[in-house]
Amino acid sequence: MNHSYESAARQAWQWLETAAGFSETRHPNLEGVTRRCATPEHRATLEALGGWMRELGMAVRLDNGANLIGRHASATPGARTLLLGSHQDTVPNGGKYDGILGVILPLALVKTLKDNAIELPFHIDVVAFSDEEGTRFSSTLLGSKVLAGTFDDAMLEATDDAGVTLREALEAFGCRPEQIAEDRYAPEEVLAFLEVHIEQGPQLELEDLPVGVVSAITGIERHRLTIRGQAGHAGTVPMHVRQDALVGAAEVIRLVDALCRETDDLVGVVGKIENAPNGVNVIPQATTLSIELRSPRDEIRRQARETLLERIDSVLTASRLGLDHALTYEQSAVQCSDWLSEELQGAVRDSGLPPRVLFSGAGHDGLAMRSLCDIGMLFLRCEGGVSHHPGEAIKPEDLTAAVEVLVHVCQRLAQRHDAA
Repeated sequence: MNHSYESAARQAWQWLETAAGFSETRHPNLEGVTRRCATPEHRATLEALGGWMRELGMAVRLDNGANLIGRHASATPGARTLLLGSHQDTVPNGGKYDGILGVILPLALVKTLKDNAIELPFHIDVVAFSDEEGTRFSSTLLGSKVLAGTFDDAMLEATDDAGVTLREALEAFGCRPEQIAEDRYAPEEVLAFLEVHIEQGPQLELEDLPVGVVSAITGIERHRLTIRGQAGHAGTVPMHVRQDALVGAAEVIRLVDALCRETDDLVGVVGKIENAPNGVNVIPQATTLSIELRSPRDEIRRQARETLLERIDSVLTASRLGLDHALTYEQSAVQCSDWLSEELQGAVRDSGLPPRVLFSGAGHDGLAMRSLCDIGMLFLRCEGGVSHHPGEAIKPEDLTAAVEVLVHVCQRLAQRHDAA
């Protein structure tokens, strides 16, 4: 069987290399991959994926949200469906593996099942979600929301930079957006959703492990703060009477970093800063910055918010600085299903590897799919923890390990079915 895993992994590597060529960039290895929803590059990707699916004997369809779905059918009457998949789209100048890896590895799984005549008591639907990153329409999780039945029709009026609406783009792609509601899966027909994704972080590499099991997808909140001081001449206003907004912002940045370092399962960043009047010899009057906090446990994140805002208020008050604050975004954490995570850990052990459990600090399609069914995630090691970048890289041998884990988890789910 090991040879079969290696054969499927080699095929997956070739498919990944081919898919990387469907990009707005001329040289994906140097410039990265740019592939947006409902574009010629999206169409070329689905044509290739559809061809590979058909070669594997899968039934292929395009739904009205531009998701491509290939079914590896079970012969079991009344079989439920195990959904596997990820997104085909990328961030601008992104990597070759973020998203698309989670479409192609399940195809390698199907190849292994067929090559070894492994029958399962459930269907496998492999999904290439149309849009997770939201690069073209700011339509984050578009594809997975369609399948989960949570797509908001108001999103169809969102426009891209050229003024094209999502509705128009989907229609030009051959979809009927007015029928999107009909494309949802019924909860009773779905066994679970399983996504394979590069880790987008360094933990697996640091521990020399090819794969890891995800416990939760992070919760996220974002804030916009404007610190208000008093502008003045940088050469004439004494230091002890200044109300320097940028100095206050520096204190806020330090507070964010310190709180995240002292709190388990919390990360955060001040990622954006704007300063006014922004003159070389003018004391800053207003500094606006963003704060983002992430945690797999919402209670940790919310407590951190309260603590941080109290500390900020104290520091700025002492410096005679004002503050305008707004919470601009909040997404609750999503826990991966315990039973599916346990089966994934067992499948990792069955593959001769130690199971490593970690949480995802990035968002994924599972955030939407959790509204439909139980979810699980398997991470694949990526070199240097680099993602959303042309330097994104994986090891070919890790593909072999991932294929083996996927086969074992399917066998475990089959045993679970038979015991039910």
